[in-house]
Amino acid sequence: MKKSIQLVLIILFIIGCKSTVSVPNEATKTEPTFAYKQQMENLEKEIYFRGNGNEPDWNLKISEKTIEFSCLIPGFESLTANHVEPLRAMDANVKMYRVTDKSITMIIQIMQQECINTMSGDKSSYSVRIEIVKNKNSTFLSGCGNYIADSRLHDIWVLEQLNGKKVILADFTKELPNLEINSSTNKFMGFAGCNRMNGTIFFERGLLHFTNTITTRMFCGEKNKENEFLKVLQSTTTYKVENLRLILTNASGEELIFKKVD
Repeated sequence: MKKSIQLVLIILFIIGCKSTVSVPNEATKTEPTFAYKQQMENLEKEIYFRGNGNEPDWNLKISEKTIEFSCLIPGFESLTANHVEPLRAMDANVKMYRVTDKSITMIIQIMQQECINTMSGDKSSYSVRIEIVKNKNSTFLSGCGNYIADSRLHDIWVLEQLNGKKVILADFTKELPNLEINSSTNKFMGFAGCNRMNGTIFFERGLLHFTNTITTRMFCGEKNKENEFLKVLQSTTTYKVENLRLILTNASGEELIFKKVD
């Protein structure tokens, strides 16, 4: 009897030891987030505007090459057309795209006005209205959207030229003016030549404004060119990115040229 009890105890002890042995965890596989996938698609396809709506769900992607639309409405599940330049309203920030895919015509109107998603409550800067015409019958949809800031802006830039003249340290205090632009949050920060600064960027396709600029209030000498720099920066309307340079221009033809730095 004692031998039987001892045998049972030994078996229970062995089982207990086995249960405490840790099994190596398999390498955790992390799936890319939805936001990351969207950013990569924006970059690969050069998407500059996205819109969406509910009831029924629909999505719009406008890139430099195509205009893509998808929806849950039968017959309109997927429409793709070549990119076209929009018609622009004279008295408001309104753009209208008119595209055709086989027997379907789609008229897209993008207006700069605050829009709230009816499902998520998310706020967007633009409202979108779409009319889809098929066999002389029209279907109307509405929703929200946003422009996607050019990812090439997302970097640190140091001023190289101010209105056609190469800048030197003697033109400013301590260091040359510089910008750090975050294209995912539409914000910027940097040094204006005497004072630190920060603000937001307003971006549309081919259009760039530096807005809500706030600077510290250090006293600057008479020879400091900070005011000239800020005047051009805050009146910027267009930009180009080429040869590791960011070129900002305003309606008067004044220009800032920055060099990309690591």
